[in-house]
Amino acid sequence: MSTVEFDPASFAAACVTRSLGDGTFTADLRQDWSIGGHPHGGFLMALVAKAAVGALGERGEPPTDPMVVSAEFLRPPAVGPVLLRTDIRKVGRRATVVAVGIEQRGRSCVEARVTAGRLPSRPPMWNDAPALPPEPPPGALVLSGETSEGVFNLAKGCDVRIDPATAGYLTGRTGDPPRLRLWVRPRDGDPDPYFALLAGDINPPVVFNLGRFGWAPTAQLTALVRARPAPGWLRVQVESRSVQEAWFDSDATVVDAHGRIVCQARQLALAPAL
Repeated sequence: MSTVEFDPASFAAACVTRSLGDGTFTADLRQDWSIGGHPHGGFLMALVAKAAVGALGERGEPPTDPMVVSAEFLRPPAVGPVLLRTDIRKVGRRATVVAVGIEQRGRSCVEARVTAGRLPSRPPMWNDAPALPPEPPPGALVLSGETSEGVFNLAKGCDVRIDPATAGYLTGRTGDPPRLRLWVRPRDGDPDPYFALLAGDINPPVVFNLGRFGWAPTAQLTALVRARPAPGWLRVQVESRSVQEAWFDSDATVVDAHGRIVCQARQLALAPAL
């Protein structure tokens, strides 16, 4: 539990969890970290990771980082207070597993597993990162305001730029491949492993490029945190391998200012109807 005062729109403030002392935590889902009226899926991933690491700290375990978060999105929570229940399933020397559930008004909204450990600190032996400029190019567009999913409220807490060459839907094209390139950084402070989880889901749905507009709810999302991000912009490349009937997959690779892959995220989501 933190007593530090933050900017209310900051990522650090939004991720604060308050312990009830029995493995449960409370948190507030804020409008600033939602799209329209729906709390952002990547933010919920960061929140369950915070609760898992907090539960381990309460138990007296050594400091850990989130390394894997795998979540089933059962129903969308509303903006407002939630309860997070944790259950430490395994404590290991290298990997510890914590189950975390998000509940609201007595209903389960998200069920997740968090694998925690110590993130690598040495340079990678092999790092096949996508080739993106380390900073947004001059023509990159700021992602803010009204979108096809609703108001992009996250623009209050983070700066997101999108490569218009990969986002044909912004200019009325509907036949571009479902691939996007973006850059993101928090407006307050530097990116951390939790912000890397958010970055793995920061993009608009890639099926917008196919003319399928509207809310695209995530059914399942698994993210691997590979390293602690360096200060600066995070680069995100996201693409779909298959769009079939109501379903599509979305794979995101997040690269930090040093060119290291810091997060890999794969999800299955429902595509808006044509």
